Amino acid sequence: MDRNSVIGFALLGVLLVGYFFFNQKQQIATQKEKARQDSIANLNKPKPVDTASYTAAGTPDSSKLASAYGTFAGAANGTRQTAVLENKVLKITFSNQGGQPETVQLKEFKDFQGKPLLLVNGSFNRISLQVPANNNTLLNTADLYFTGGAVKNLPDGSQAISYRLPTSNPDQFLEYVYTLKQDGYAVDFDIHAVGLESVLPAGQKTLSLQWDAQNDKQELDMQNERLNNQVHYRDADGKHDYFTLQRTSHQKWDNSLQWVSIKQQFFNTTFIAKKNARFSGAEINTKVPESGNIVGQTFATLEIPYNRAHDFSFPIEIYYGPNHYKTLKSFDIGLENIIPLGSGIFAFVKYVNKWVIIPVFNFLSGFISNYGIIIILLTLFIRLLIAPFTYQSYVSSAKMKVLKPEIDALKAKYGDDQQAFGMEQMKLFKSAGVNPLGGCLPALMQLPILVAMYSFFPSSIELRQESFLWAKDLSSYDSILNLPFNIPFYGSHVSLFTLLMTATSLILAFNNRGMADQSNPVMKYMPYVFPIMLLGIFNRLASALTFYYFLSNVISIALQWVIQKFIINHDKIHAQIQENKKKPASKSKWQEKLEEMQRRQQDMQQRRK
Repeated sequence: MDRNSVIGFALLGVLLVGYFFFNQKQQIATQKEKARQDSIANLNKPKPVDTASYTAAGTPDSSKLASAYGTFAGAANGTRQTAVLENKVLKITFSNQGGQPETVQLKEFKDFQGKPLLLVNGSFNRISLQVPANNNTLLNTADLYFTGGAVKNLPDGSQAISYRLPTSNPDQFLEYVYTLKQDGYAVDFDIHAVGLESVLPAGQKTLSLQWDAQNDKQELDMQNERLNNQVHYRDADGKHDYFTLQRTSHQKWDNSLQWVSIKQQFFNTTFIAKKNARFSGAEINTKVPESGNIVGQTFATLEIPYNRAHDFSFPIEIYYGPNHYKTLKSFDIGLENIIPLGSGIFAFVKYVNKWVIIPVFNFLSGFISNYGIIIILLTLFIRLLIAPFTYQSYVSSAKMKVLKPEIDALKAKYGDDQQAFGMEQMKLFKSAGVNPLGGCLPALMQLPILVAMYSFFPSSIELRQESFLWAKDLSSYDSILNLPFNIPFYGSHVSLFTLLMTATSLILAFNNRGMADQSNPVMKYMPYVFPIMLLGIFNRLASALTFYYFLSNVISIALQWVIQKFIINHDKIHAQIQENKKKPASKSKWQEKLEEMQRRQQDMQQRRK
């Protein structure tokens, strides 16, 4: 074995050891994180009273209950009872166990299977305050039985229900009051603590509100749902931010927050501190199960500032509803920002969506019920909007086509001397009155629209479960064939709109082949390779988006043919260029400096030779 072989095997050994070390470290970190999440889940899961342990001769043993539950011993046992608050869009079923919502149904929506859509369902979902028992232990009010629960019909058409958690002292209690207005997706949740300052520890200045939420599968594509399962929040200064459950398992804030929202793809549940109140801090732990129909789970602790007043109140508003832009904007607290209309380096396109796309879309949907037709009209409106840029791009393309024989002659004359070729090419453009960027700038002006559409269609709840042609749901992919296997970087289904979009993109690339630099293999073949590369990405995106891109491509192909065939006169353009060449060329200062720089570089190259 020679020296190079020994070195090669040694390097492979080091890489192998490093891989095992890194992999083991990752596994340990994953196990620790899972243990932490399981610990949090165990801490917050329901803890029913062990009746046998606290009874004697078949009746509750008050001394044992008092020893374990302290002043809240009377609430340790009870009979579960439910009550319902309901309006046109929302149905909330409450339970006296915990005095909290047990189920929340959005009456105007169905899940992907056509079943009633429940935002809250199951024992994992809890709203609970932590209160002290004996032996320095804490109780979750979600495990205790409240009194009350009678529904009251208010004069303004609202409905209210109140639950009271009693103590051994009748002048001390915790009360929850829920009020549901005649319409709308928000319910008022007012917390009253009366006389509890003597029960709580002397230095306690906050009440910990535990909010556990489980997001069940509502849409067809679980992977897409998990990518959109996020926690959004807004602080007291109006700053909005968010994180995705798949990427962040723990977050803590010590500053004041106005609201915290758990967002799904098309729905959200948000706790809003009303009036001038604010949450003094928060901590959120998340968990994304590896399998099953659970999209994600969150364990949120919202800190309520407690001034230890004898009669303390804290007003909260809970939003259970759709991610509908106009609805969320009506709250006037920036809640509409949870809808992804543009982020990252393309954050600016959210203004295109807010000021142009959404108003036009809402206007069209006001008198047209078929969303496929709305997309067609919206596409025509956008193409009309950018028509001047499109026309300028085609004119510039025609001018470059006329100059192509002269450019090819310059290439042949100067060969590999790119410096000299560049200078002469600029002189040619200047004398002919042609802007070499004339075709690029109009295309760049269209980019914000393309990106805005990429954000708008997948997040538009109006398109959810709306069908058009073969697409059963415009907010999800259109599958004409489900494959029994998964193709890497593509998927296990075939989207026809995506195939049509790719085909028309290739036709456009073929029609524009003269605009690319044929001497550069990358520039020559990229217009053909790029649509194929995007095929796998767009295959699982909203069919409304791929339909829009396909339709936009068809319009581009038709416009290109009409403009070049009937509007642009190549002979006239050629004559105009020849006239421009006869005019004395005036140089800008920038052009003079650029040419001087090019001359110096050319002189330096000649001296080196």
